[in-house]
Amino acid sequence: MSNYDAVVVGAGPNGLAAAIALAQAGKSVKVIEGAATIGGGARTIELTAPGFRHDVCSAVHPLGLGSPFFRSLPLEDFGLRWVHPPIPFAHPLNARDAVYVHRSVEATAEELGGADGEEYRNRIGPLVNDWDLIENQILGPVVRVPRHPIAMARFGWVGILPATTLLKAFRHEGGKAILAGAAAHSYVPLSRPLTASFGLLYPMTAHRWGWPFAAGGSQSIVDALAGYLQSLGGEIETGSWVTRLDELPPAKAVLLDVTPDVLLRMAGHKLPGLYRQRVRRYKRAPGAFKVDYALSGPVPWANQRLLDAGTVHIGSAESIVAAEEAIWKGRRPRRPFLLVAQPSLFDPSRAPAGQHTLWVYAHVPRGTTDDYLPAIEAELENLAPGFSERVIDKCVSTPADLEAYNPNYVGGDITGGAHTIKQVVFRPLPSRNPYSTPLPGVFLCSSSTPPGAGVHGMCGYWAAQTALKTIR
Repeated sequence: MSNYDAVVVGAGPNGLAAAIALAQAGKSVKVIEGAATIGGGARTIELTAPGFRHDVCSAVHPLGLGSPFFRSLPLEDFGLRWVHPPIPFAHPLNARDAVYVHRSVEATAEELGGADGEEYRNRIGPLVNDWDLIENQILGPVVRVPRHPIAMARFGWVGILPATTLLKAFRHEGGKAILAGAAAHSYVPLSRPLTASFGLLYPMTAHRWGWPFAAGGSQSIVDALAGYLQSLGGEIETGSWVTRLDELPPAKAVLLDVTPDVLLRMAGHKLPGLYRQRVRRYKRAPGAFKVDYALSGPVPWANQRLLDAGTVHIGSAESIVAAEEAIWKGRRPRRPFLLVAQPSLFDPSRAPAGQHTLWVYAHVPRGTTDDYLPAIEAELENLAPGFSERVIDKCVSTPADLEAYNPNYVGGDITGGAHTIKQVVFRPLPSRNPYSTPLPGVFLCSSSTPPGAGVHGMCGYWAAQTALKTIR
């Protein structure tokens, strides 16, 4: 006899989204989380000094409001509130000059000016207008007949290109930097096919939805999801690591918010030999080296306008292209690509009065043991002279630390697997259904499934739709 219709392993955004979709369908659901608290990639903790609340993994949520599933849920009734910086993201070109991506396509085009502004307006504007037509296609399994083929073709015919090809459409560094920084979120060399889609997607989300923070930290997202799930009758158990599928209570369906290699550790002896071989060939992405800072004041940017940006990308277009190529090959980049978030400027709950938090990470080779702290702080000091004098405390997370925090982050890979063209089209493995496994009633709902990494819950939502067919 089944105790539950479904058991979900992992209480991150995708696991909770899967559980909610099942509970909405009237199914009995239990979520089991290994850590003492829920959160996964959206947990907020006092990592440094008392009173400084830091997002352990994801901090900025371009796809939080952009998620059709999240938008369908009453998360505001359970405490979620979005905080929008005046400028979604910025990209300094040197200590004094920067380029800014505004909520408005027109304002961003005016920043770029001339032919580059016109190129940006013509390239990005129509895609932003198409977002409502293509969001379910972008945020779902790729191998489907699009409901709006013309709109999807407008995105796809450019998105399938390498980002380096897209950069050539811009004459000056500003436009190139915006697109290179956005495309680098793919964690794939920008000379590879499909990386242009990331270069288009992230500016699109900035214009359509913004790049907001969750008030109080990313924890607020999962807390709201958990509150809504429990209002539907779903159960959540924390502090119970699941190392084998045999440890789970009986259920008609099991949904795992884990990567394929973790599935192999949990149920390798039950999986067919061919499937095990394919999982072992699953390509992981490069890693992250992260630093969280407690600061006595805001970052002393030489360009004070950067204080209006929630997110700051650091690196020239040329250096970003070189860095992403190097880390893909396991080499240390001469200048790593940096992502910086400064949430406490817009959300005072993150730090004591007058003080601030800063969230920074570098793209690095997966599993590296090199120390990237000096390189990170040299970049920050160059753009913000006197930065080091404002540091009260810091917490450094190496790739090994990130994997220890979450077993899914193998070698510091926080994306759930590389976004190669094969693993975008057939994520995680070639299959009739990307959420199914060879084990009857066992499904994957992690960022290793479509549409991939990000706090949007769509991996969990689509996995639940597959699982419901089994439960019914």
